[in-house]
Amino acid sequence: MPIATPEVYNEMLDRAKAGKFAYPAINVTSTQTLHAALRGFAEAESDGIIQISTGGAEFLGGQYQKEMVTGAVALAEFAHIVAEKYPVTVALHTDHCPKDKLDGYVRPLLAVSEERVRAGGNPLFQSHMWDGSAETLADNLAIGQELLERARAAKIILEVEITPTGGEEDGVSHEINDSLYTTVDDAIRTAEALGLGEKGRYLLAASFGNVHGVYKPGNVVLRPDLLKELSDGVAAKFGKASPFDFVFHGGSGSTAEEIATALENGVVKMNLDTDTQYAFTRPVADHMFRNYDGVLKVDGEVGSKKTYDPRTWGKLAEAGMARRVTEACGNLRSTGTRIK
Repeated sequence: MPIATPEVYNEMLDRAKAGKFAYPAINVTSTQTLHAALRGFAEAESDGIIQISTGGAEFLGGQYQKEMVTGAVALAEFAHIVAEKYPVTVALHTDHCPKDKLDGYVRPLLAVSEERVRAGGNPLFQSHMWDGSAETLADNLAIGQELLERARAAKIILEVEITPTGGEEDGVSHEINDSLYTTVDDAIRTAEALGLGEKGRYLLAASFGNVHGVYKPGNVVLRPDLLKELSDGVAAKFGKASPFDFVFHGGSGSTAEEIATALENGVVKMNLDTDTQYAFTRPVADHMFRNYDGVLKVDGEVGSKKTYDPRTWGKLAEAGMARRVTEACGNLRSTGTRIK
């Protein structure tokens, strides 16, 4: 069962929450980065989450038309085939989708899964993200309600981001300031609008100073302890302990202590993109610098086919990214927790 069924995905998240570990959610933009993520999970004996952002889907759709849905569907179908060869279970997820891209990305993908479920099958993706952090909370949650109803019917889990994550990702950007901290009132309003599971399961990307990318020490103040305040505030009002399944956005570059605190406070998924991008590209840069006169036809020479063959440096890139994914599993305590 390499691609999680809806039931298994729910089990994965339940196990993570109960065991106080989280799954690395790895952004991929190609079949090769997909293999790198799967390899990293397999070597760590950890299940995991593979995700595609709007920009990643557009890249996957090809530069001739840059069609997001085509790119996302194609890679998801590819994943359903190749993941069979890896001894782990993964869920497929779509990352950040703002309001202006819903009709060109998440809603059509929901329709694909709705058709599959009506035919007696499972959804193509196991979860989708609605990023309404640039909208007012009222508008954010209103759209969230519509998407959650459709997701529930298609056996899909929705991820919502209710307040901003700093930095920039795929054209969505927020300043690094005090707005990057979700309040208890924000969390209560979310529970009132989306429920606490009875209207459909959702993952909550609450903000505790998160920033996309990697910044030098002192530029970002993460407060993962804030997640406990949000949980306690909602639990006190609704009488449900540990009410949220939290997502840690902007996980690249975080300290071990910050990650540990987040795990203790209910984080079940942590997004990684910047670190894995670097881990993929760094071996390629090393290869190019070391084999300059082989990858280029310098001074009328013919170069070396073995060094400029994309398979040569592509294998190095895959191995580098896989190592970073395996490291992430260790940091998030998911190593060795795969569903047998």
